[in-house]
Amino acid sequence: MTVSHDRKPVVVTDLDEAIEAVRRSGLRLTSARRLVLEALLAAGGPISAEDIADGLGGKMTRSDIASVYRNLETLGGLGLVRHFHAGHGPGRYVLESGSDREYLACESCGSIESVDPAALDAVRVAVRELSGFEASFSHFPIVGRCERCARERGRDNKQPRKRRAHAHD
Repeated sequence: MTVSHDRKPVVVTDLDEAIEAVRRSGLRLTSARRLVLEALLAAGGPISAEDIADGLGGKMTRSDIASVYRNLETLGGLGLVRHFHAGHGPGRYVLESGSDREYLACESCGSIESVDPAALDAVRVAVRELSGFEASFSHFPIVGRCERCARERGRDNKQPRKRRAHAHD
């Protein structure tokens, strides 16, 4: 999905506002577009296009994955939806909140945590001092292990493990 980051965010808090924003843009509110908006609102957080097509695990009507992607692209172009990539998994989509949010993604359990950008300022400073690079974690989050998975892995590390060969070519 290619979305211009120059677009102005359109913040909505409910389905009626989302519908009105689509209509104000001059687009029709198709049933497929409405279903995507309903799913984004019902999820209450980042979800994949596959989750939407699957009907949020049976809570909503299933839809065609290609249609979901087309509508996410359209809604993103209107400024209603933003997306980011969480590790090796599928892209995640959220309704635009109007405030910059950055993300932490657990590579073990797949959980995603939204954080205020100010919470990551120390990380940005460290990256800038090391490399001169200005880091942003809104499109590609920080990937690691959540507190629960890190704790469980720490417990597992106390048990002797068989060593496995691992190489990258």
